[in-house]
Amino acid sequence: MKIDGVKGDPIDGVEIIRKRVIADERGNIFHMLKSTDPEFSSFGEIYFSSGYPDVVKAWHIHKEMTLNNFCVSGMIKLVMYDGRESSPTKGALTEVFMGDQNRLLVKIPPGITNGYKAFGDKLAILANCATMPHDPNELIYIDPFDNDIPYDWSVKHG
Repeated sequence: MKIDGVKGDPIDGVEIIRKRVIADERGNIFHMLKSTDPEFSSFGEIYFSSGYPDVVKAWHIHKEMTLNNFCVSGMIKLVMYDGRESSPTKGALTEVFMGDQNRLLVKIPPGITNGYKAFGDKLAILANCATMPHDPNELIYIDPFDNDIPYDWSVKHG
């Protein structure tokens, strides 16, 4: 199924779920994740990451943690790269444009290289409902610009 705001190749294990917005004259309500959702697996912690427009916050890989990313405010480009040696989608790259204008939840399994860049005219806030509490020993950081990942963070025209 094609989802608006998603470009690139599917990555094995990644789930992208459109979230419903319930709007009326007072504002709106949208859910990020409920324990009754089929994509919910377990709860470890919820944290928020903010990014200023055009700032790249990448790359990282979680060895054990599954991420459930949802842009609460603003807009981001979430990018995922499958560098897992044994994956049937090794080398696949996916961009997801999400936030105020496109309410998506992205479930990212362990081992997927990922990061994001905020865009637009305001601070973006990304929520992550992680399956385990933060553990710096299960996280791998990769320089966003000096690496072997075939991705250019600049704006693509056309």
